Amino acid sequence: MASQKDRVAQFRDAHAKGRILVLPNAWDAASARMAQDAGAKAIATSSAAVAWCHGYADGETMPRDVVMTATREVLRVVNLPVTVDSEAGYSADPAKVADHVMALIDLGVAGINIEDGTDEPGLLVAKIAAIKSAAKTKGADIFVNARADVYLKNLVPDEAKLAEMIRRGVLYRDAGADGFFAPAVTQMKDIRDIASAVDLPVNILIMRAVPPLAEMKAAGVRRVSTGALVGRAAYGKAVKAIKMLMDEGKPDAIFETSGDCPDFNKAFG
Repeated sequence: MASQKDRVAQFRDAHAKGRILVLPNAWDAASARMAQDAGAKAIATSSAAVAWCHGYADGETMPRDVVMTATREVLRVVNLPVTVDSEAGYSADPAKVADHVMALIDLGVAGINIEDGTDEPGLLVAKIAAIKSAAKTKGADIFVNARADVYLKNLVPDEAKLAEMIRRGVLYRDAGADGFFAPAVTQMKDIRDIASAVDLPVNILIMRAVPPLAEMKAAGVRRVSTGALVGRAAYGKAVKAIKMLMDEGKPDAIFETSGDCPDFNKAFG
């Protein structure tokens, strides 16, 4: 079995220039295994979808012990690098955030996402620095993908978004981030400018309006992820089938995709 350090090296290599890492975010062991069996080169979790499947709302309402349990379940059934969506680190204290990430390293996690949300970027700078310092002291490594929510949360006027996104990307890069996540950026010019100016592997969130993957790769994007969208698609299909059965007494929608379900007994046996 590969060590945690080996997984980090494998994960870094998947972000190499000229490549694009496609991550259909998982929310449990089964979805993680589906992503692996479909050819994914790494497994990323979605904090929102993980929270929902455990009965919590997104937004750091899920207890950290649930996060750790869910992570262990994913790690148990895949043999790929795993990166965990850690929201804002579950604390405003950089030292506590670093402790949480060190615990993930102990489990075997290769990477994390960590976001700034509506906080001042200086706080995420401090968190990234604390994580990297703690990892160095531990003789460990982890890929930190820093998420800037400028576009996603409309933090500044539209005309100022690109400059602010680049400013934050440079700040996070200089603090030690290994990747830069720019969710809700959909225009090719903005994507290209961010990738060029920040000079880190840039991660774009799949949305209806984003350019095709090949075009983003040519623009310098090295990672794309789906966030909670695959989980939403799965739950959306399920609720359609349940409602048709309950409201109309018809099981038709159940059979539309039930036959496509993987043989999990064989996979996990």
